[in-house]
Amino acid sequence: MTSRTASGHIRFTTNVLRSLGIANDVLCLLIAYVFALIVYEVSIGYYFDAHLHRTGAVILGVNYLLIKVSRDGYTIFRGQGEDLGSTSIADFLLASGLTALVVLQLGMMPEFSRGLGLFFIGFGVVLLFLSQMAFRRLIWILMDRGIVGQRVAIYAPDRAIVSKVNQLLDIERLPHLKIIGYADDRIGAKKSSVDSIQYLGGFDALLELAQSGKLDQVILAWPDIEQDRLDFIAESLSSASIDLCLLPRETTEISTRYKVNFLGSVPVLAIWQQPIRDVDGLLKESIDRLSALIALIVLSPLLLMVAIAIKLESNGPVIFRQKRFGFNNNEISVLKFRSMYVDRQDSTGAKRTEKNDSRVTYVGRLIRRTSIDELPQLVNVLRGDMSLVGPRPHATKMKVGDKYYFDAVKGYAARHRVKPGITGLAQVRGLRGEIATVERARKRVEYDMYYIENWSPLFDIRIILETFVKLVWDKHAY
Repeated sequence: MTSRTASGHIRFTTNVLRSLGIANDVLCLLIAYVFALIVYEVSIGYYFDAHLHRTGAVILGVNYLLIKVSRDGYTIFRGQGEDLGSTSIADFLLASGLTALVVLQLGMMPEFSRGLGLFFIGFGVVLLFLSQMAFRRLIWILMDRGIVGQRVAIYAPDRAIVSKVNQLLDIERLPHLKIIGYADDRIGAKKSSVDSIQYLGGFDALLELAQSGKLDQVILAWPDIEQDRLDFIAESLSSASIDLCLLPRETTEISTRYKVNFLGSVPVLAIWQQPIRDVDGLLKESIDRLSALIALIVLSPLLLMVAIAIKLESNGPVIFRQKRFGFNNNEISVLKFRSMYVDRQDSTGAKRTEKNDSRVTYVGRLIRRTSIDELPQLVNVLRGDMSLVGPRPHATKMKVGDKYYFDAVKGYAARHRVKPGITGLAQVRGLRGEIATVERARKRVEYDMYYIENWSPLFDIRIILETFVKLVWDKHAY
């Protein structure tokens, strides 16, 4: 879509940058091929089949463009600071490798000049890298001059929602969006700015701006809008050449990181998704079970000594079993070394362990302080109930304040989308041990959710290493 600036110049929305990005890459590859020919002739000068090498360069270029388009590499400003062409070099090298495989499969490698091919790839990498920086600079210049960009207005039922939408867009860091104001039809609405966003008036003012060409997009942020009202707004604004976007209720009322997915061509809001799936799930499971097996073998002398010490100090079983919430909110039997006197322990977890708790034995204090009491959970990991790293499993009757944990903290159950762990992010961030307040419980769940949304094998390794440090310095475990 195009329109004109106040000075009469043509202005574009950011869709034009997609075409410019493709043209930029094609030009880079053409220049790289010409440079490669010149340098090859000057430095090596051997005969080569020009037609064959042109064909190879075209195939490489087509592969590169297809790879980049297939992953939406030309999509502009997807948010969180991501901009155009951030992985162009990797795409080009992948395309080069695929082209080399095609040439090798066709048995034409002996006829290809390796020197010319390397020159072309080398110049291609350099030019694509330099052109990305120049292209970003060009984008900023075009936006600063008002030639490219989108003028956006927010239409919402109250000032709080306007402020929320503004915060969400600010987090996304989308430099091409310019919020020119907000519209509010309520009788008696405050006609003042919200977070530096000026008040435009009611819907009539919004429609006038759209029809006069001073507006490119309207964001309709109305969580409880009735269908008749939505139909009226859509029909009225359809007379102007603008974009009309409906912001889902979940955007302003749900704090989770939902995503827009497609079932075929049908758009859906994925509020929750399996966080560790497919190959990632198999990788984590394999690492967990193998590591647990090795740890049990290596630590077997320590485990035996602890078992003997527990048995010598007090009567009762060495292992304490407790029902806790596990994967998919199902109950699992978690194993621990017994650290309390048998007649005083609470298998339900309703009574929290406190500092200098009289129920804890002398050996129990030592193994709880160093978390040795948790080592039998390696068996839980080996049989698939738990993971080495994940949200700590809580007893089914565990309370914080006068409420059960799952009632006291909103969104608590979402932490069960992955297997519970022997250690976790919350534990290495100072939330190990007694959780006596709702605020502290809420913070622990926030860390659990962050771990789930940002899991990686390296993240697990980091948490495990930090756990060993905390065993020495943490004073919250007793």
